[in-house]
Amino acid sequence: MAVEPNDRAPDFKAPATGDQTLSLSDFSNRILVLYFYPRDNTPGCTQEGQGFRDIYPALQQAGADVLGVSRDSLRRHENFRTKHAFPFDLISDADERVCKAYEVLKEKNMYGRTHIGIERSTFVIDTHGIIRYVWRGVKVADHAQDVLQAVTAID
Repeated sequence: MAVEPNDRAPDFKAPATGDQTLSLSDFSNRILVLYFYPRDNTPGCTQEGQGFRDIYPALQQAGADVLGVSRDSLRRHENFRTKHAFPFDLISDADERVCKAYEVLKEKNMYGRTHIGIERSTFVIDTHGIIRYVWRGVKVADHAQDVLQAVTAID
């Protein structure tokens, strides 16, 4: 059964940029925008991260933090984050625990070969740990603005 709005957000504890380990409870007094993306330094993932970077001040003003999640290594994440000046942390989910908890892994087909990959997905989690909004199969254009609108609608 898929993780849906009004569900309690699955807890996690995972390595992140900045040589730290982050968990859901680290954001208990803030709204959390948790977005999953396939891979660092690809066009869509770069554009998505830049979208969140560009609205980050408005999200912060609305009481929200952002975390990006992919299966890339911390080293790749650090380079990606620095290259694009992301003001938020990225989680390395090499063991796929966070991806599995949020049910974002799916079978994909590329060049006639199937593989399991991350479905671009975003979750907005309120200060009580409840999922308020879910986007799956995200199209990058205007997505960050849609998320900002959702965050500002949370009372």
